[in-house]
Amino acid sequence: MSHPDFRRAAEVIRSADALLIGAGAGMGVDSGLPDFRGTEGFWKAYPAYEKLGLDLGSMANPQWFESDPELAWGFYGHRLGLYRATEPHPGFSLLRDWASRMRHGAFVFTSNVDGHFQKAGFAEERIVEVHGSLHFVQCLGGTCKGVQPAAPYTVDVDLETFRARQPLPRCATCGALVRPNILMFLDPGWEYARSRDQRQRLDRWLEEVRPRRLAIIECGAGKAIPSVRGFCEVKAQAHDATLIRINVREADVPREDDIRLPFKALEALRAIDEELRRA
Repeated sequence: MSHPDFRRAAEVIRSADALLIGAGAGMGVDSGLPDFRGTEGFWKAYPAYEKLGLDLGSMANPQWFESDPELAWGFYGHRLGLYRATEPHPGFSLLRDWASRMRHGAFVFTSNVDGHFQKAGFAEERIVEVHGSLHFVQCLGGTCKGVQPAAPYTVDVDLETFRARQPLPRCATCGALVRPNILMFLDPGWEYARSRDQRQRLDRWLEEVRPRRLAIIECGAGKAIPSVRGFCEVKAQAHDATLIRINVREADVPREDDIRLPFKALEALRAIDEELRRA
């Protein structure tokens, strides 16, 4: 699939010596992960919550871990199992391949909590998970600080009710219930130190990249929660870089020289790669 905007995107990537990758929920859809856009998309993935009148905003609330921990871990335990079982789509490998040819490589800034960039082979120290990661947990006991890997935990979920069965994940140090180390709605208790340290590494990396030598490619980051979208726009302005925005529904760009690609992530990444291979 050839198109002038794909050719322009390929030229931007070809001439860059660093790649900043912004990724939102749309990046994971091509891997087979659920699309939670709107209540209908959420209820399609979790029909039990429709009967309870609960949408994503209702479920992504830390209060459930106090009032109904089986419900809370039913939702997040199912997602953790899904993320572990799902393989990242080939677009991740294309991005890694492009970055491998660049002097400074790539850095990822993502609102996704699925850990798929690490799973696809991106270096842990080159990823910012601005909303945290479901692959880490934090203790709710009040005395244990910091975060721990979620790898030792498995959650048995009743797929009819999406409630977790006992035993629920508990802190290995104090025995208290743990919760995912992700930023939920109305969540002052989120332990953000891991994400803060990631962001500091990104800031140091960006200081090494000269203006006009940075390529920014944003995949599936929408306006509803604009963490990634706003970050990419700010960095494009600061580094005099072209923003390549891939978004099937919201591809509008802030500047005339930016590139809008109203396609799904994998489709657009493959088309750009075809153009890169023509050279």
